[in-house]
Amino acid sequence: MDEFDHRKPLSLRRRGIYLLPNLFTTGALFAGFYAIVQAMNSKFEHAAVAIFIAMVLDGLDGRVARLTHTQSEFGAEFDSLSDMVSFGVAPSLVVYEWALKGLGKWGWFAAFIYCAATALRLARFNTNIDVVDKRYFQGLPSPAAAALIAGFVWVMHDFDFSGESVSWYAAALAVFAGLSMVSNLPFYSFKDLNMRKSVPFLVIFLVAIFLIFVSSYPPGVLFGLFMCYALSGYVLWVSRHRQK
Repeated sequence: MDEFDHRKPLSLRRRGIYLLPNLFTTGALFAGFYAIVQAMNSKFEHAAVAIFIAMVLDGLDGRVARLTHTQSEFGAEFDSLSDMVSFGVAPSLVVYEWALKGLGKWGWFAAFIYCAATALRLARFNTNIDVVDKRYFQGLPSPAAAALIAGFVWVMHDFDFSGESVSWYAAALAVFAGLSMVSNLPFYSFKDLNMRKSVPFLVIFLVAIFLIFVSSYPPGVLFGLFMCYALSGYVLWVSRHRQK
């Protein structure tokens, strides 16, 4: 259903509307809409957190659909439209209201580049789902790009930096995220990880340590993680070319 999940091929999806997975998709859509409203009210920390909540809900709808065998064409299309709002329109408007408004036309240029790139990224993902290597995404996934924007806003706001003081950095990050989404760079999808396979006790302990690490300072840790993920595609591309 979502970009972080393996969706069924188009020919295997069922027609119909199933309540449970679409509840999660609707929740993600609401979180994206809420982020826009909070940005309009200058509550940018709330807006950034709402985008991360949308990510969590978007990551659950596909898994729930597979576990309950309720994948459908309606769910796939609804999920894509929800992603456009939560990970395309919402981040671009949040960063524009927070930092880019004072840059004039350059500000909304950068915001629109990000928004348009999200639409193109989602369209390409929907059309290439049956032909690409499932281990890698082609271009930066839109939820990761949205997390990059939201994480930057959250961290700067937490350090009491005004949007105007980092406006050009915000514009550069928006353009970087947008171009990364429409690029052909490979980003590891984590789809080959078998969550149903038994694991050593140490793995569960490491997961607990990771959660403690994230909770120690969520804005900085989340932004750092997604920045590393955004750069990983470039590192992987360089390593592949060196091997050739």
